[in-house]
Parts: sequence; C-alpha cells; structure tokens
Amino acid sequence: MSGQSGLSDRLKKLVVLTGAGISQESGIRTFRDADGLWNNYRIEEVASPDAWERAPQLVLDFYNMRRKQLYEVEPNEAHIALADLEKKYDVQIITQNVDDLHQRAGSTKVLHLHGELKKVRSTADPGQVYTLDGWELKLGDCCSKGSQLRPHIVWFGEQVPNIMMATSMVREADIFLVIGTSLKVYPAAGLLQYVPSGVPKYLIDPEAEPHYYLKNLTIIREKATSGVYKFINLLAKG
Repeated sequence: MSGQSGLSDRLKKLVVLTGAGISQESGIRTFRDADGLWNNYRIEEVASPDAWERAPQLVLDFYNMRRKQLYEVEPNEAHIALADLEKKYDVQIITQNVDDLHQRAGSTKVLHLHGELKKVRSTADPGQVYTLDGWELKLGDCCSKGSQLRPHIVWFGEQVPNIMMATSMVREADIFLVIGTSLKVYPAAGLLQYVPSGVPKYLIDPEAEPHYYLKNLTIIREKATSGVYKFINLLAKG
C-alpha cells in the first residue's frame, strides 16, 4: 500500500513576497502613493544612517509615529487568508514590510527583509536586538552595553542582511506569489530572477506592470484582499 496522502506527503512550498500594498488595507499608509509618508518627510531626513547621526530625535519621532499607528490597526483578510493557507501548503512569507501583521494573522514563517518596527537594536552591537515595550523609543534608551538603541530597520544605504536567506527560499519555491509591491525596490525586486522558470508565478497589485521576461506569470490587477481570494480560486482549479 502506498503511503498516506495529505500531510504525510511533502506540502508544496508557497513562497510569498509582500509589500506595502497588503498592509495598506489595514490602514497603514504606504511610502509611494500620492498621499504616502514620503510626501511629509524626505527620505534622507528619517531613513538613513546620515539622518540618524544628524537628527536622531527626528528619526525617533518618525518611527514612534509609525509604531504607534501599528498598535491601532489589525491584520486584514489578505493576511488572514495567507495564514489559513498553511493548512494546505508550506507557506513561507518574505515581507518588505516592517509591521507584524502577518504574525498577528497567524503566519508562522515570516522573514523580514527591511527590519521590524516593534524591535530596536544597539548602536554599538547590531546583534543586540530587543522587542520594544510599547510604541515609544527615546533618546537615552540604551542597550546592556550602555549604547543608544535605534530602530531595528534597514535604512537606505545599509545592507539587507536577510536577502541571501530570501534568495534560498525563492529558489526552492513550488509556487511564487507577489502581493502589493511595485517591484521597484531592490534588492527585494531582484528575487523574481531566482524563481525557477517552470514554477507558476502570480502577481497581485492593482497597478501591476507586465514582466515579459518571466515565464508562467499570472497577473491579478486587484487590491490585496480581493486578489488573494482570486489567487486561492486559481490554485483550487489548478
């Protein structure tokens, strides 16, 4: 008799790359929309090592504002649907977002490319990472070595530590899904190049552009929530 089917067989690996568009429907403002956060702040003022050296209080205020907002929003149906897919697939999420909405929705395998908003780290030892108690990080809040804590965020001009791990995950995908990202921010956008050519690929974004160099790509021009349900229906038919 052959082995039991279902969970005893290898679950197909669904690798998902998510961007700001999936969190936007939870009420989190994006950076690149017409009313995005960058309209009120210049990138070099709040999201770079130079900004931190020049005006740390401004940087802290910016991220405190974002962190406070994060405590006021909830995961949306797209986050929840992805978590629910773990019943049928080995779902591995790679996110460009710094919020924790995937985890709060129930996803168990989430890799953050650009850091985590609710975490802070030592300016003296990047390996010292802490979960912040509450939403506010202040000047004078220090690590165990006495150095100022900074947001645990990958700023412009800094290396993306988890990109190699993300690349390895993408290379092993059986299905690859992109949700809510313009695919203009590197190195995350470059992950598409590492998806095996025969693997089915799906792109959910209302303003998705064609990628003619990619084989087996299905574009769903919808917002994240409605697009994820269409994607699930396509999986069921396939």
